[in-house]
Amino acid sequence: MNATTCASNGDTPIKVLLVDDEQLVRSGFRLLLDIEDDIVVVGEAATGAEAVDKARALRPDVVLMDIRMPKMDGIQATREIATTDALRTVRILILTTYDTDAYVFEGLQAGASGFLLKDCGPAELLHGIRVIAAGESLLAPRITRRLIAQFTAQRTANKAAEHRLAVLTEREREVLALVGQGMSNDEIGAELFLSPATARTHVSRAMVKLGARDRAQLVVIAYRTGLVTP
Repeated sequence: MNATTCASNGDTPIKVLLVDDEQLVRSGFRLLLDIEDDIVVVGEAATGAEAVDKARALRPDVVLMDIRMPKMDGIQATREIATTDALRTVRILILTTYDTDAYVFEGLQAGASGFLLKDCGPAELLHGIRVIAAGESLLAPRITRRLIAQFTAQRTANKAAEHRLAVLTEREREVLALVGQGMSNDEIGAELFLSPATARTHVSRAMVKLGARDRAQLVVIAYRTGLVTP
């Protein structure tokens, strides 16, 4: 239904793969997503291993990934997908609960583009899927910054940090610090009196120089190197 509606408007729907070991959870997400004209659920998976296989077969735009699953957990499944060249365009949005927050940092390191708490509202989930599909990372919400800070704070910066950041210009360091605080390109531009396009260019250059897959990885780097502190 959704794909037909979108195709008639000349738009391509966002293809979503639902990954959760609980059928009831997957069914709930599907009911929510199926009524959206710009989103289509292309498949479901109950294990991490199945998620990797389905991602390879279906090539979704976004994988809604649970963490705790049998056979292969969501972190390992994320790593498998993120490191597969043929799946470089697949974006992963991890869902977590308060008792699994410790996995968030590892999920971002593994290649996830962001995460949401499982008790988020429908509007927040839909927004998250659209943000991830658009090529951004879901790092702006206050809860995200708090959780990242909580777990990256345990990893103190070392001498290698300065060496790693040495490839950046002073402006790129400033931009990286603001990305680490969860700011968008528009917000970074306003903070540094730059146009959003110029801010985007600095972000892109920092990603290339630091070997970051996306903005989520830049946030990890910003905290691990001590450029941003909780």
